[in-house]
Amino acid sequence: MQLTKFGHACVRIEKDGRRLTVDPGGLTGPEALDGVDAVLVTHEHFDHFSEEVLRRAARDNPALRIWANTAVAERLDGLGGRVTAVGEGAAFTAAGFDVAVLGTWHAVIHPDIPRVGNVGFLIDEALFHPGDALTVPETAVDTLLLPVHGPWSTTGQLIDYVREVGPRQVCAIHDGALNDVGTAMVGGFLGANGPGAVARYHQLPVGASLATGPESTG
Repeated sequence: MQLTKFGHACVRIEKDGRRLTVDPGGLTGPEALDGVDAVLVTHEHFDHFSEEVLRRAARDNPALRIWANTAVAERLDGLGGRVTAVGEGAAFTAAGFDVAVLGTWHAVIHPDIPRVGNVGFLIDEALFHPGDALTVPETAVDTLLLPVHGPWSTTGQLIDYVREVGPRQVCAIHDGALNDVGTAMVGGFLGANGPGAVARYHQLPVGASLATGPESTG
């Protein structure tokens, strides 16, 4: 598989001419949905989900299918069977990719802020997008998409999370609010010379790609 990074928390996965996009939100350009057969959405926050963008994409591509947690699926009413609500334990095929759903809740930001639902997607038993949570898959993964910056985590938590998941490689996501200094600082802790260096760390610019899967050399 080939992973391409787009704005913030959005990635596109390609294999054998098939395309699947995860979390095309309000910080992501529309090009993330070019030629895409299916979309996965982890939760309802604007940086992961844009109702306007998805409705436009569905209008332009009558074959587009969307899988999302319940809150997102409800906001896409009117698209009928093209939208499927999924929760933890679900398994399905999207654009030819095998997808397993893990996790239930968004990470806690503060006790005074209500939590929303959040699901993670394990794709082809190789790549895991956790959304805004530090969900640990029960099986080994090749590539972990790591949300490196948010109001609900610390760098120390991320280091421990990578250690617990134990992927071969990590690709940074959820970095749309970081400037160059912040990006370099996080990379210093999670990269080759930091305490989080239990997996190869990638900080991809928008539009850059990375091979993923058991046969890749990423």
